[in-house]
Amino acid sequence: MEFDAVAASFRADAADAGTFLEVLAKKLEEALPGSVKVRRHGGLFRKDHPVVEIRAQMGDWSFHLERTEEGQLVSERSHAVRGIALSSERMELDQWIVALTEALVERARHSGNAAEALRRFLA
Repeated sequence: MEFDAVAASFRADAADAGTFLEVLAKKLEEALPGSVKVRRHGGLFRKDHPVVEIRAQMGDWSFHLERTEEGQLVSERSHAVRGIALSSERMELDQWIVALTEALVERARHSGNAAEALRRFLA
């Protein structure tokens, strides 16, 4: 799977924070069920339930993207081994996209199911 194609797919949607979160959440949930958790805002009587947080687990790496109340995106990556957090870092969105893309491509290299999921993701 081509790294550039995956990264371009992410960046194409990144211009508008709300749209980016919605599209990314949908793509990740469909491509990697069980590895992605999405939190939405809104109560029972709200018409829309916008995405406010995405968490994706890729092996020892965890990727977290959250929209603040001010509409800013906060992106973070953490590394844990056997449940013990070794490091956590805030990243610029562009860097976060690159790191998530690298993790997805690496996962696809080691798993036929992940490779198929990544192909669906890019479709």
